[in-house]
Amino acid sequence: MCRIYGYFNSTVSPNEMRGVGALQRHGGPDHTGTARAPGWGLGNNRLAIVDLDGGRQPYRLDGITVVFNGEIYNHDDVRAHLTRRGHHFADRCDGAVIPALYAEYGERFTDLLDGMYAVAVLDTRERPTLLLATDESGMKPLYHRWDPVARSLHFSSEIPALLGFEGIGTSEWGPGLDAYLASKTPFGEQTMFEQIKVVPPATTVRCVLGETPVTTRRRTDSAPGPAEPDKAADLVRDSLRTEVGKLLVADVPVALITSGGLDSSLVTALAAEYGPVHSFNIAYRGTWPFDERHYARQAAEHVGAVYHQVELDPATLPDRIEDVVWHLGQPNADPITVSTHALFAAVREAGFKVALTGDAADEVFGGYARMRAAFETAAAGGDWYTPYLDALAVLPAGRRQALYTDEYRASVEDVPPLPAEALARLREGEGTVLERITEFELGYRLPAYHLRRVDHLSMAHSVEARLPFCQRGVVALGRALSDPLRIGDGQVKRTLYGAAAGLVPDGVHSRVKQPFTLPVTAMLAPGTPLWEFARDVLTPGRLRAAGRLEPAAVEALFESQAVRPDDTTALTLWALMTYEVWQDQFRGATRPAGVVASAA
Repeated sequence: MCRIYGYFNSTVSPNEMRGVGALQRHGGPDHTGTARAPGWGLGNNRLAIVDLDGGRQPYRLDGITVVFNGEIYNHDDVRAHLTRRGHHFADRCDGAVIPALYAEYGERFTDLLDGMYAVAVLDTRERPTLLLATDESGMKPLYHRWDPVARSLHFSSEIPALLGFEGIGTSEWGPGLDAYLASKTPFGEQTMFEQIKVVPPATTVRCVLGETPVTTRRRTDSAPGPAEPDKAADLVRDSLRTEVGKLLVADVPVALITSGGLDSSLVTALAAEYGPVHSFNIAYRGTWPFDERHYARQAAEHVGAVYHQVELDPATLPDRIEDVVWHLGQPNADPITVSTHALFAAVREAGFKVALTGDAADEVFGGYARMRAAFETAAAGGDWYTPYLDALAVLPAGRRQALYTDEYRASVEDVPPLPAEALARLREGEGTVLERITEFELGYRLPAYHLRRVDHLSMAHSVEARLPFCQRGVVALGRALSDPLRIGDGQVKRTLYGAAAGLVPDGVHSRVKQPFTLPVTAMLAPGTPLWEFARDVLTPGRLRAAGRLEPAAVEALFESQAVRPDDTTALTLWALMTYEVWQDQFRGATRPAGVVASAA
């Protein structure tokens, strides 16, 4: 696991490259390496997980230079295959196979990779070419900025590091606030920064010297779907068991994140079949709604895991929010970001560099209430589309518009807050409503809203998060399930519940699903540190100067939350507060404020 960065068809000084690398050294503190030549440069910060003494990047092979972030779980098989074709390897690090694999198969090298990755390949054998490639689920983010005038490209694993290159502006994407409130973080290739894009999942970007980059979306795997519930559950259980076993392999200690829900409890149970495991859960000091610690402890004790209870003091939330926003690089409206940041800090402090999580099960197997509601409404011939989109948002479209000034409302009137092509396929594409929703969730919401959060906030503490439910075989199997095998008879994730039967405690298996999040509605109350922080950030004068949010409308949110607290109002205040913190950290400077301190 690493952080990568670089430039193509540009001139960057060694000192500038060192500065960019320093900005994401938290994600790779074990070694920093660079390769440079006239017109290009590649850099890597390494977090050593496999072959701790090897794995020095960049990798080189006969005019091919590679930097890599991620884990290749089938690297032993790939190495054996390439050895038979005459290649030799100096170490057993997983990423070391990529240059030879590219030399043999060109851009199709990703077809042979099983894992999570963001890869940059610089090929100078003929006309210099830069290749950027991401894994099928988008587990490892990769941001880039293309300058069409200079015909140059810069990239990095994190946005603050990318802004460390000279000349990359921090101008906000105009519709960004509306897009953010419509989906809790921007979906698709566009980030909150006008000049910065993110490489989508399963995508290869090819940039030949002097030409415009060409982006290719690779096809994802498909599989025939089992028709019988028992057989489907058996297949899912066996597939997950295999994937968890692969993801436990490392030369450093591996932990489990156990929220107390079905998904992470199942991963914990399967991991325990391979030997003793350590399980981590986060809760909040005091008495709060939705406390899941007893379920998490139950799941850990059921399989003999060593249980670690992490407690977050709500009084420290304001201090943590700024760090969280910095590492994410753009606002994410989910309060769980703060919990995630604190949880991975505790994992690293306990001596673990790798942690398995249960993320993505809901997207793959149909676990969200909004999916069930859309499925049932569509079956009855009703309008499922508008309520589904409203469920994704911080607050519904009508209430969102009421927060804006007249000028900002007019500026976004004709701009869809979510990618237009995604909305078109969601509403009128091929397949059933549930199949289209699944495609949308996996292709857009999961990478933007969940996976970047997990990646950035785990790597902020030099911890590699591994995600069994994002493994290619598991995703293909889940997508192949018929609608009734995912949602039916009032139940979500039907096949996954079948797969978990007998492996997780009955109390976990039978409990009502609830989101793993911060109880922000209860915590955002007058007199609390979080309330005072929000009031300080969302002042009328500040909002009036920015010209996007109507101060009176925001003040009405505070008044409502003070006397009639509800989830939507609390989340809206949290989201607006997070947005303003992001504005403070990144707007109006050629380089983000606090950049040197954050890199230290």
